[in-house]
Amino acid sequence: MGQMGDPGPASTGFLVPDADDLPDGVLVADGRAVITGLNAAAERVIGRRAADLVGHDLRQALPLIEPDGRSWWECTDPWSGLATRTGHRERLLVLPGDGGPREVLVTARYRRPGRCQPVDAVVLGLRDAAARRRTEEAHGLLISTVAHELRSPLTSVKGFTATLLRRWDRFTDDQKRFMLETIEHDADRVTRLIGELLDISRIDAGRMEVRRQPVDLVAAVRRHVDRMVASGHEAERFVLDVEGRLPEVWADPDRLDQVLGNLLENAVRHGAGTVTLQVAPVTEALTDGGAPALAVAVAVSDEGEGIDEQDVQRVFTRFWHGTRRGGTGLGLYVVRGLVEAHGGSVQVGRSAAGGARFRFTLPAGAPEHVA
Repeated sequence: MGQMGDPGPASTGFLVPDADDLPDGVLVADGRAVITGLNAAAERVIGRRAADLVGHDLRQALPLIEPDGRSWWECTDPWSGLATRTGHRERLLVLPGDGGPREVLVTARYRRPGRCQPVDAVVLGLRDAAARRRTEEAHGLLISTVAHELRSPLTSVKGFTATLLRRWDRFTDDQKRFMLETIEHDADRVTRLIGELLDISRIDAGRMEVRRQPVDLVAAVRRHVDRMVASGHEAERFVLDVEGRLPEVWADPDRLDQVLGNLLENAVRHGAGTVTLQVAPVTEALTDGGAPALAVAVAVSDEGEGIDEQDVQRVFTRFWHGTRRGGTGLGLYVVRGLVEAHGGSVQVGRSAAGGARFRFTLPAGAPEHVA
């Protein structure tokens, strides 16, 4: 626990013995604005040790500044301000320092022995604003990405629809079919993007549900390869390797299709050469620290440039793009969420040919709640 000092009678009850276990910073000052204690989280947020702060005037030790440049202590003045105030809701303030100013989220509570009595203790809740800023930036990037990805297909749909409505009789049947097929393709792109966004929302909230039933993994893989061939890719580019006798796997067929479709499309779009799909029974721990269990592993490998070593840890994060940009950068984030919702795991590495190799595992057998 950080050095708490002697909080004295005025602050009894504000600093608990396990204050260092609190995720947010807590700092206490007495009725004379003298700091009486703070926890370890507050030390990290402020960037100074408790020993350097306890016993000092709070207003001088933490010269908090409003975003407009005014002193926050002059604005709030807990000790000489309105006698009815009991505190302040969370505010974004600036804390000057030797390493440069930092943004801090501050919540204040003023303790009074009675109604309209002078303040005898001030308790500050402190949080580093960097995490919130990163969250806000991520949300902003998500909105920007979605807007960009929606604009292209919707522009195409709008243009072809308007053209067909106004000049229907001027086009041949083949031209009409081409434009209608393009509209259908772009509408599918919009539908997929909306589906990704809904999945991300469920994954982040821990509400991703999967409806398990027995599935034929090999048949599912073959089905996706057939779709790639039907869309114009050469059949010789795909190799399916099934090893041994596979145990029964229970999974959500629609979610499994999302995972396979995403990995195969990535291999075709961002990889090169032959795309190898391997399906094999394995015995391994599906979670960190878990006991080894029977599972089925599916690996999708290509012969492209592969993924740089420094990017391996970021592949399954939001908005990650390889050297060839394209798409939303959300697909692999969704893949990881879907696989983990099944109780499996997913990894990325380098294939024998030097390209990327994505491998995911699903537990074998029926889950207990449906067995």
